[in-house]
Amino acid sequence: MKVGLVGYSGSGKSTVFQWLTGADPDAAKVQQGQMAMADVPDERLDKLGVHFKPKKGTKYAAIAFLDTPGLMLDERKDNPRLLGILREANGLLVVLDGYSATNLAEQLTRFREELVFADLDILHNRADKLTSQLKRNKPAKEKEVDLAELDMVKKVQTALEAGQSPRDLSLRSEEEKLIRSFQLLTLKPEMVFVNRGDSSTPLPADLLMLAPGAIGAPVQLERELAELDEESRAAFAAELGVSGSSRGQTLRDIFYGMGRVVFFTVGDDECRAWAIDRDTPAVEAAGAIHTDLSKGFVRANVMSHADFLAAGYEEKNCKANGTLRQESKEYLVKDGDVMHVLANK
Repeated sequence: MKVGLVGYSGSGKSTVFQWLTGADPDAAKVQQGQMAMADVPDERLDKLGVHFKPKKGTKYAAIAFLDTPGLMLDERKDNPRLLGILREANGLLVVLDGYSATNLAEQLTRFREELVFADLDILHNRADKLTSQLKRNKPAKEKEVDLAELDMVKKVQTALEAGQSPRDLSLRSEEEKLIRSFQLLTLKPEMVFVNRGDSSTPLPADLLMLAPGAIGAPVQLERELAELDEESRAAFAAELGVSGSSRGQTLRDIFYGMGRVVFFTVGDDECRAWAIDRDTPAVEAAGAIHTDLSKGFVRANVMSHADFLAAGYEEKNCKANGTLRQESKEYLVKDGDVMHVLANK
């Protein structure tokens, strides 16, 4: 999963990127964006690793973060180009400046307007191209396809201009597939992160009205504390009212906020968390491990992590006490499932 970090210049976006990934900034990648990975901490996987002591170790679910150039607050002309870097991202982490006196709800509202502006630019260009194509001598079938697409593009344009989300339109399945090919930013999952000076005050109510799942952390403070020795860190943290690093919880919030879950595979060779979209059928989840498991899928032996732990990490014990379930390919995998996929070769 690729998540793009976006925000206005001065929001501390790149500092958040460093905090999440541990990557140093690369000046050569300022304009095209810098990518780095971050593992998503998971205590459940830690426990599995302690028990099985796998030869290859444990492997966590990960997020690829893309740090992008900050947008200009007072000059929109170049912002659509800067936002274009994000079109291949699976989701957006909008970083707001929680240091200054700027109203956070207003910041977010203005930023969302930037996304609409950038999407309208894409749709306008596509509409112009389709209009030109319709003027040419083309087979009637091709013109019919172009005309249908133009109608759909104009429908989405009208919705965005009226402040509506394209998600709210009653699009046919073929129209939905087509609109996804445009990689519209307003259709991507979004999370809001407030880069704060401290964590002593709650996020403002007007911001939470716009983004109920908004999160925040005193990123620079936590980075500075992390550089101190343990004794000094504890003393300063107590003085400042900081309970500890919120990085791990932030990564989990982002992961789940983007609609992802994990299932586990275990053994003496490797214990691993596999990242999939929420409500993924078991046959597709099996394909995350290997395409052959999806093609030859027979069934999946499934246990919840809690049941597996209570049964002494033994599948046979889960079978004996009735907590092992044999699921078909249609089963929707749940977060924390321990799965053993059976497949034909």
